[in-house]
Amino acid sequence: MLIKDQTGREIHLRDSASRIVSLVPSQTELLYSLGLDSEVKGITKFCVHPEEWLKTKTIVGGTKKINPEIIRNIKPDLIIANKEENSESDIRNLMVDYPTWISDVKTFDESLKMIAALGQMTGRHNESEKIIEDIRTGFNELFNFIHQRNYPKLRICYLIWNKPLMAAGRDTFISDMINRCGWENAIDLPDRYPELSEKYLNDINADLIILSSEPFPFGEKHLTEFRKRFPTKATILADGEMFSWYGSRMKVSCKYFQNIISESNELLKFTPKSN
Repeated sequence: MLIKDQTGREIHLRDSASRIVSLVPSQTELLYSLGLDSEVKGITKFCVHPEEWLKTKTIVGGTKKINPEIIRNIKPDLIIANKEENSESDIRNLMVDYPTWISDVKTFDESLKMIAALGQMTGRHNESEKIIEDIRTGFNELFNFIHQRNYPKLRICYLIWNKPLMAAGRDTFISDMINRCGWENAIDLPDRYPELSEKYLNDINADLIILSSEPFPFGEKHLTEFRKRFPTKATILADGEMFSWYGSRMKVSCKYFQNIISESNELLKFTPKSN
């Protein structure tokens, strides 16, 4: 089987993969959703879904720092990596010896192509098509939910890190999910994940600051702190997996987005209007 990854590289697989190492948490969850289990041999310590795989699979390190010797002992016939989440040097070393498929997902459509490709490589085409169908249905329902209520188009600052403050820029999957919520990313800077000064965050024309639960674990104490530091902006907490995990998580993120849209507009005292 000859298949291109999302960076344009061609990889050759002899058959459906049966000794898989996944270096990407959201794609590990997708493998589980495709019905795979014994075929998945190695995952990272950050692959927390499904939780039981942390006990039953070989842990090969983290997303940024893997242990190549552990991977060699697995003798994988497919390594699943990501251009952004994994170390470029690690992946270049692995691809010398093993078929390595690299995802590069910045949009909704690219995520569906990734799901289809993983289904093809693992012999789970029908399962991947069902997941894609469910995601499309869910996001169509989200679109209808937004437009039936005629909510305003909020400008969002989505923070992923504290000290230094860092946000999701526009050329990211998170930003595409912001757009799918009927919102607009207020961060118009060239970097994909720019550092922000406190003055910039105060001055920026944003209606809502979202504090993500990952990669920095923003929590209730940070919510209280940010509401005091930036009193002119509404601030909420959000489940980062819902905004940044491309894959089968998107089947449930669309319903989560409906709830957070309602919460945000209630906080800002916007009443939904019927079209």
